[in-house]
Amino acid sequence: MNPQHNNPKNPALVILGAPGSGKGTQGKILGTIPRFYHCACGDVFRSLDTRTALGRQFVQYSSRGELVPDELTIDLWKAQIDNLADTHIYKPDIDILILDGIPRNVLQAKLLGEYVEVHHVFHLSCPDRDELAHRLRKRALKDNRIDDASDKVINQRIATYEAETKPILEYYSTNRITDIDATQQPIKVFTEIAQRIISLPVFKHMESLSF
Repeated sequence: MNPQHNNPKNPALVILGAPGSGKGTQGKILGTIPRFYHCACGDVFRSLDTRTALGRQFVQYSSRGELVPDELTIDLWKAQIDNLADTHIYKPDIDILILDGIPRNVLQAKLLGEYVEVHHVFHLSCPDRDELAHRLRKRALKDNRIDDASDKVINQRIATYEAETKPILEYYSTNRITDIDATQQPIKVFTEIAQRIISLPVFKHMESLSF
């Protein structure tokens, strides 16, 4: 990947948390508000055009059940963001990206830094692993994903987060991170996120632009 030094970096906020902490819920809520665009990593892969060169690379890994390399993950994400911008669904000059499920590790955070400026990270904290497991089991059964409701799968997902994703908190400076109790009702979590966002300089800048 070649850094695009001549292009301004798109403003972004990251929602970080263990599986079951409510990242997707909060991202979707923010994405319904003008000037915010919710970009979930899962949506990037689901909307992938497998006829493209990048799409074929993705299929080579996914068809073998292998993890997609970090560089390819970011390339796929960037291609999707560019497509959304070209079709004016996402407007980088006035929208703030809400990243959910990406970056997944420190290397991805570094690679993303070539394209976006992360103004703040919202860490949805849930030290009670039993509560996380309960949420994941409930969600899996609701979505009829019986295999995902097993203790083995759930414990593996939480362990992977602890080992690979949570260290991202050490990559970003502490003054860019807000810890929020994810065990609260979703509306309370959202209220804390919103209150912090409206105090950020990037929001005040976006607010000054005319609709």
